[in-house]
Amino acid sequence: MAEIGIGLVGGGYMGKAHAVALSAVGAVFDTPLRPRLEVIAATSADSAERYRKAYGFARGTADWRDLVADPKVQAVVIASPQSTHRAIAEAAFAAGKPVFCEKPLGASLEDAKAMVAAAEASGLPNMIGFNYVRAPATQFVRQLLAEGAIGDVTWFRGEHTEDFLADPDLPSTWRTRDRANGCMGDLAPHPINCMLALMGPVAELSARIETVHATRPGPTGPEAVTNDDHAQLMLRFASGVMGHLYISRTATGRKMGYAYEIHGTKGGIRFDQEDQNSVWLYRAKGPEATRGYTRILTGPAHPDFLPFCQGPGHGTGYQDQIIIEAKDFLTAIHTGQPVWPTFRDGLAVWQLVETAFQSSDSRQWLAVPPT
Repeated sequence: MAEIGIGLVGGGYMGKAHAVALSAVGAVFDTPLRPRLEVIAATSADSAERYRKAYGFARGTADWRDLVADPKVQAVVIASPQSTHRAIAEAAFAAGKPVFCEKPLGASLEDAKAMVAAAEASGLPNMIGFNYVRAPATQFVRQLLAEGAIGDVTWFRGEHTEDFLADPDLPSTWRTRDRANGCMGDLAPHPINCMLALMGPVAELSARIETVHATRPGPTGPEAVTNDDHAQLMLRFASGVMGHLYISRTATGRKMGYAYEIHGTKGGIRFDQEDQNSVWLYRAKGPEATRGYTRILTGPAHPDFLPFCQGPGHGTGYQDQIIIEAKDFLTAIHTGQPVWPTFRDGLAVWQLVETAFQSSDSRQWLAVPPT
């Protein structure tokens, strides 16, 4: 096995998740490449040193440019705010270093296009962090659909519903300002990526995007909320199948409602991330009296489960999804072959988000441009 020096930009919520994953991935998956935690960058020298000690990096810095330029850093993981993604990725590719970037790909469609151009011009491995779609259950659902387990798909319904801003008395924060931090910029990329993975490209859509709570308490009085709280999209996939997607950060009672339901001519599938180790499968065969959805608990027979645990039904969790991402990124670097999802897949998500905004503003069905 060989070591590879990793530079991590950002040490907060997602930075910690990636640091833990990079420390664990070699042992979990016995990867040919083993991460060596070289440099972590944060917004100040104090926070960088704090993260360095906590996560086990060799060095900390308050300037991500130092991280990218460090010869001991051979690959870069970006877990900083989306407004910083483009500059870091472009600099890393220019320095000849593969990049893993947290979703979304930049802060705008323009950023995403520029990042794809830089990635593809460099010829270097690149990946975007859509972790939920890597859960063994959803990987298994992709297999079921590819095998035609439920026949021809006739309908799709997806959602990503949470309630962290359901209370109108919660104060104004950065999350309630700027379009990129709204529901469509923050939550929607995850279910859109999942939907594209399961159903293929979207041909056209009609969207309605709204702010539920127009103001929130601020230090000196009510402050306007300048981004969206929830959205719904009616969809027509390129396959001709109809679909619907709902995204909300004000869905009272929902904590991690990343869920989907798929109907086919020979059965159906249901999944909910709040019960991420279960897939519900219906097969339309046998006597009507004994038909029904069967709960399938994930286990060693399902993708990427066995390296974590040998016991069926014991389950994987959120952090395990990040470890799977780390394994995929190392695989792309080791083999030199793209591993889904790449930056171009992140661009496809941004294109759909932008089309949804245009549809909501114009109150029209719109075609989704190819990427």
